Amino acid sequence: MTEASSNPLNWNHKLTLAQEMVPLISQLHRENNVATSIYGRLLVGVTDIDVIKAHRYARRIVERELPLDDTLPILKELVELDLGSASIDLGRLAKNFSRTEGKDLRTFLEEELAEVIGGAQQLEPRDVVLYGFGRIGRLLARILIAREGMYGGVRLRAVVVRKKGDDDIVKRASLLRRDSVHGAFNGTITVDEEKEIIWANGTPIQMIYSDDPSSIDYSAYGINDAIVVDNTGRWRDREGLSQHLKSTGVDRVVLTAPGKGDVRNIVYGVNHGDITNEDSDRVISAASCTTNGITPVLKVINDRYGVRHGHVETVHAYTNDQNLADNYHKGPRRGRAAALNMVLTETGAAKAVAKALPEFEGKLTGNAIRVPTPDVSMAVLNLDLEKEVEKDEVNDYMRRVSTDSNLRQQIDYINSPDIVSTDLLGTTHAGVVDGLATIASGNHLVLYVWYDNEYGYSNQVIRIVEEIGGVRPKIYPVRKDPQDIR
Repeated sequence: MTEASSNPLNWNHKLTLAQEMVPLISQLHRENNVATSIYGRLLVGVTDIDVIKAHRYARRIVERELPLDDTLPILKELVELDLGSASIDLGRLAKNFSRTEGKDLRTFLEEELAEVIGGAQQLEPRDVVLYGFGRIGRLLARILIAREGMYGGVRLRAVVVRKKGDDDIVKRASLLRRDSVHGAFNGTITVDEEKEIIWANGTPIQMIYSDDPSSIDYSAYGINDAIVVDNTGRWRDREGLSQHLKSTGVDRVVLTAPGKGDVRNIVYGVNHGDITNEDSDRVISAASCTTNGITPVLKVINDRYGVRHGHVETVHAYTNDQNLADNYHKGPRRGRAAALNMVLTETGAAKAVAKALPEFEGKLTGNAIRVPTPDVSMAVLNLDLEKEVEKDEVNDYMRRVSTDSNLRQQIDYINSPDIVSTDLLGTTHAGVVDGLATIASGNHLVLYVWYDNEYGYSNQVIRIVEEIGGVRPKIYPVRKDPQDIR
């Protein structure tokens, strides 16, 4: 590390390097379909300031700022390689290279990226249809549009809703354009009312008005072998969701809610490898936001220390299922004003963990408190373990899992004294372990896990869609299994 790069006050030096990196990042994306990142923080469509902030972000992960002097040489070499579609983490490449001895950078990169050199992975686009366009549906649309621009693997082709008026498409487009929680859409949106198409960053999204999931001819819109993502919650069992498969042009169905009966519940990163091409898996569930937030963390803790039993208490942002003002509600307590009260309610997330991790069958109980915030929730994992643990050891392990393991996209780790819920708004991770809140005493462990119950969950859904569509980009350097982290 040079003296200039190690000096946090030398802003001009950082700015000069960042300005040199921006066109190289763009070239890799444009010509090779390669998305670069710094410990998972994507560098796509970034400014020089974004690049500097991403390098500073590394302090959360490896407890030091990543010098731009370390990553610029890597970028210069990458543009000279004939790379295929991939996601490449510059932070981890720099970290791995620093541990090598007597090896030049070019040779190191050729060995690390051997699988993707020569344009090895070319993604064939896969059509996606959103059935429903509520909170999750619109976030899925935002992510799909961005992912198409990033990798070209998934294509949002249509949205199916029930028409609610002559200006329906205009209002739908407006809700996609502006969001009170997540801010403005990153790009441009226009509406072709005559053809009933929303154009988002050059992507045509066909609005289809229907109340019958079984009678739509998607092929009439040029949509074939589509993955339908049902985010209405109207059907959660196989019989109801299989109605989609009767429509022409549909191949698979993904539910954005816990599935009932024999519908397989998938938490990406934990049991997505169980998905088959059999008819039984043409309909699957992406489980719930809370299940996605806690299951990856519970898996790595159980694999390392063993979990005897535990209790999960979620402090959850209010949702549209609650009343804005006191009124009748079929569920206990949820009829009371959501923005004025903490509302004690139940959650099925604790039991649902066992659907992804059978070894947790009967081990967890759970409850939930809905609180007056619009997004970002927290799960408190109160666990009795088979081994005695220490706070620092657990935190160091979770931090390393968040940087080097194949659960890096599911588990993040923070260690900041001033973190509050709004700071986690927009996280793409399934859950974020708050290290300063960890409590360990003997074989008793309490972990606090933040999760963006809207955006983090939506990213998990998209990972499943890309997986079953065969368009999930490979990530380099190859990550370790959490059990191999010592």
